[in-house]
Amino acid sequence: MSVLNVGFVGTDEFARTLAKKGDSRDVDSYVHKETVGDESRVLSILRPLKHPESIRPLLSVLNVSRVGLIEVSKIDAALGECLVAFGCAGVERGIVLIRPEEGGWVDPEQVKMLLPQAGLNWKIMEDCPEPHEIRDSLFEMAKEDSDENSLIVPLDQHFNVQGIGTVGIGYVQSGAISKHDEVEELPGGNSAIVRSLQVMDDDVEQASSGDRVGIAFRGLKEGVLGKGSVIIHKGSKSVIAHTSSNGSLSKAPFQRRELSVGDVIHASVDMQFKVGRIDEIAKEGLRINWESPLLVRESGESRVILVQLDALPMRIIGSLSELSPA
Repeated sequence: MSVLNVGFVGTDEFARTLAKKGDSRDVDSYVHKETVGDESRVLSILRPLKHPESIRPLLSVLNVSRVGLIEVSKIDAALGECLVAFGCAGVERGIVLIRPEEGGWVDPEQVKMLLPQAGLNWKIMEDCPEPHEIRDSLFEMAKEDSDENSLIVPLDQHFNVQGIGTVGIGYVQSGAISKHDEVEELPGGNSAIVRSLQVMDDDVEQASSGDRVGIAFRGLKEGVLGKGSVIIHKGSKSVIAHTSSNGSLSKAPFQRRELSVGDVIHASVDMQFKVGRIDEIAKEGLRINWESPLLVRESGESRVILVQLDALPMRIIGSLSELSPA
């Protein structure tokens, strides 16, 4: 069963026309399941709450989304920040749906102009298509991820269950995880065995890329897991812990602020939200010291979004690539 995670910015009312509402914390989750031929597929729509007041839920959604969907009811600074955030996160495929507020009007030509400026080449839909048309268009944008890739599961929740032990919940970003696998928790380096797995409240033998999975661990000490912990296979070198990083900054569109040595910034990647301080600025890029280790994919696929929380109306500074430990 393939799962497509879609980052959605828009109204709860519209999201409910596309999928059934489920969990709601900092992010609303909506799920639509369907069977095509002999195969089942799932649309998982993730809607960040409290934006533009808080940017962190939006960044968390972007960390796991493969496709984007934005409902445009008006053109303002919040829309601009959302478009730039999707662009900096590398969400290459998506849909902009023009749905003006009652009595309002949105200029489609202005939207068409904003998209490439934000680094997006997305499909634009007007006149409110039927929900099944939107779902089909989103599914068509999906790309298959190979289970042969190295396992990476960033956790965003964890708790203890009586009689079971420590449980972590997160999205499989890469690879696949199976019952009885020997895994390792980073940054602590603690080892454990996968006791059981759950996907959408069903016990499963394996979870693959895109799945939101609950992992019950055997042999993991209580208190080891934290928000931003990453699960990899034991002995894998798929993730590197950086206490300090060198990287190349691609500045966000519309961002006028210039960074300075000593500036405090935040980095968002794989469900982590880390605080850093700029130590050096050179032509080749930045050197940043992290308050706690930043876990970066060894493959170089990590797309780190840099933000400054006081840089309104555009908090997205840009994306950091070509990262190496400093």
